[in-house]
Amino acid sequence: MLCAGKKSYFAAALCIITVTSVFTVSYLSLQRLSHQPKVIQEGRRCRGEIANSTITSLKDNRTFIISPYFDDRESKVTHVIAIVHHEDVKQLYCWFCCQPNGKIYVSKAKIDVHSDRFGFPYGAADIVCLEPENCDPTHVSIHQSPHGNIDQLPRFEIKNRKAETFSVDFTVCISAMFGNYNNVLQFIQSMEMYKILGVQKVVIYKNNCSHLMEKVLKFYIEEGTVEIIPWPINSHLKVSSTWHFMQDGTHIGYYGQITALNDCIYRNMQRSKFVVLNDADEIILPLKHPNWKTMMNSLQEQNPGTSIFLFENHIFPETVSSHMFNISSWNTVPGVNILQRIYREPNRKDVINPRKMIVDPRKVVQTSVHSVLRAYGNSANVPMDVALIYHCREPLQRDLPRESLIRDTTLWRYNSSLIRNVNKVLSQTILQAQK
Repeated sequence: MLCAGKKSYFAAALCIITVTSVFTVSYLSLQRLSHQPKVIQEGRRCRGEIANSTITSLKDNRTFIISPYFDDRESKVTHVIAIVHHEDVKQLYCWFCCQPNGKIYVSKAKIDVHSDRFGFPYGAADIVCLEPENCDPTHVSIHQSPHGNIDQLPRFEIKNRKAETFSVDFTVCISAMFGNYNNVLQFIQSMEMYKILGVQKVVIYKNNCSHLMEKVLKFYIEEGTVEIIPWPINSHLKVSSTWHFMQDGTHIGYYGQITALNDCIYRNMQRSKFVVLNDADEIILPLKHPNWKTMMNSLQEQNPGTSIFLFENHIFPETVSSHMFNISSWNTVPGVNILQRIYREPNRKDVINPRKMIVDPRKVVQTSVHSVLRAYGNSANVPMDVALIYHCREPLQRDLPRESLIRDTTLWRYNSSLIRNVNKVLSQTILQAQK
């Protein structure tokens, strides 16, 4: 008997707790030991072909590697953003090649499939491996086995290895652009609003778009505002354009949006003070402040220890327009003129409006679309009188008469700068091509 003597309930409970604690500590120690890097080869040169695609399929066709990132927030690990089949992928290993000593280490990976999979068989996943103590590997290979030939495995560059100083205050992550996207006018207006509000970089995970949209993207890339991440996910999986599984044979929801958002956070972890997670038809509009910088300074002062700020979504239906700002030169450009959409839907009874986020990327471990799944620090819902999400799209409440909508002209505070900036972009892209 492990526990004898006193027969009181207290003694028995204390004994059970003690034994359970001992077994738990022992189990966790063995688990960590099993994940420690082990040398399997020495005197080798790193020769595997370096992967250059945004999405790389492993040989099992059940694991798709996006990108590895160095992460030392808790321990020295390589954190790989990936897509995996939630049932079929049970075991993976990280292969590290350390130069100049030529030692090859293998670490057993911890595979963490994100909880927000919404019924699809594939979902965003973190593949996390402890790194060798005496080595700072620049590349990693992922394999189903701890045995084999590293020369046959693709090598992935481990990003964020070198510490950087912030190059920008705000980066917007847009995922994913798909469906031959052609809402050109609204896209340009959103981009110019982002810049007015203080954004220096917009990262777009692009699946496909129209030829006209390509011209606009080229302009913003050359300007230095836009960074395009190719996102050919439908070359690997059957994608759905909806967020929840419909029993229709698709593999992953909304073009892998959640995976792209997680990659964008890690990609900008060391170069952007804040990362903004929203779609191209959404703008976080401050009501009490002129721009995002002053708004975030105020929110951080009022919410110490908070790293996730959530803003409430409000629909401005594209089907209802004002006669104001009917600018003739814009009428030939495909897309919606948001300056004419100043009527928003009222809140629906017993329905909570979804939220989008501005986050400190260094405090995020896992994110979903409308909330962060794992993070260091607190989350705060931003009151609607401070800011709201202007979301111009097709209506959710189609049967509402116009008089039931709420007239909201907050966007018009920026109309002069917005019109001037949009005209400048159009004159150098769309209108120039039409002459």
